[in-house]
Amino acid sequence: MIHYQLRCAAGHEFDGWFKDSDGFESQAGAGLVACPCCGSTDVGRALMTPGIPRKARAEAEILPPEPAGGMPAAGGVIPDAVRVALQKLRGEVEKHCDYVGKDFADEARRIHNGETEPRGIYGESSDEETEALEEDGIAFARIPWVPRNDS
Repeated sequence: MIHYQLRCAAGHEFDGWFKDSDGFESQAGAGLVACPCCGSTDVGRALMTPGIPRKARAEAEILPPEPAGGMPAAGGVIPDAVRVALQKLRGEVEKHCDYVGKDFADEARRIHNGETEPRGIYGESSDEETEALEEDGIAFARIPWVPRNDS
């Protein structure tokens, strides 16, 4: 998975996750990438700051089921538009990437070392495994895993 900061023609900035850079180009070219603020499909990549791994990255929280009025967040409630975008992201990850379960760190390392075919994967890893991947310069990202919108 690759993360891009995106900007629409109206200047709204938002995040996007794609299988690879070709995935972004083909989806944007087909008008499948839309701004969550205004709906514009005239979207391009914005300037991003480089991702510098931290030694002790906090464990990503798995969000609990949605109560009435939206999902709880650290500072209150996750807005519906954000929740919908995270659900859509989850659906795209599940559709285009292989689930490797608790073997995530091992499989990410095999892909990085060229021992297996490069592809998008998702799964779980311990804090120790995550730290080792970061220290070895193996690219990965943690995303909030919200409940599906069909559950």
